[in-house]
Amino acid sequence: MASLKDQLSGLVYSTEHGDLCPDCGYPIADCRCAEAAEEARLAGLDGIVRLRRETKGRKGKGVTLVEGVPLKADDLKILAKALKKRCGTGGALKAGVIEIQGDQRELLKAELESRGYTVKLAGG
Repeated sequence: MASLKDQLSGLVYSTEHGDLCPDCGYPIADCRCAEAAEEARLAGLDGIVRLRRETKGRKGKGVTLVEGVPLKADDLKILAKALKKRCGTGGALKAGVIEIQGDQRELLKAELESRGYTVKLAGG
């Protein structure tokens, strides 16, 4: 681990390139940190899509979470849109997890299996 002096003495702006990424030190336009994080997320998946219902922190409103889909961010966004349209509800894509409003586990399981994914219902 770098010392505190090394952590605080990094270059954050260059008149030649503009803002620099604090992690890799390259200009923001050339930064590859997001791609590296996406590759790490995909490498940690086991190929099984898990569906679970969650109400914690949502004032009692339930949502269905779709986790572990082995797709890149752009393709995941397209899949999320298709699943929301299929269910006829809203939802969101947050940190590689698709959130669909309501308890839609059975409908989503059938839809994902028809698309060729191995699906498990996780949680209660």
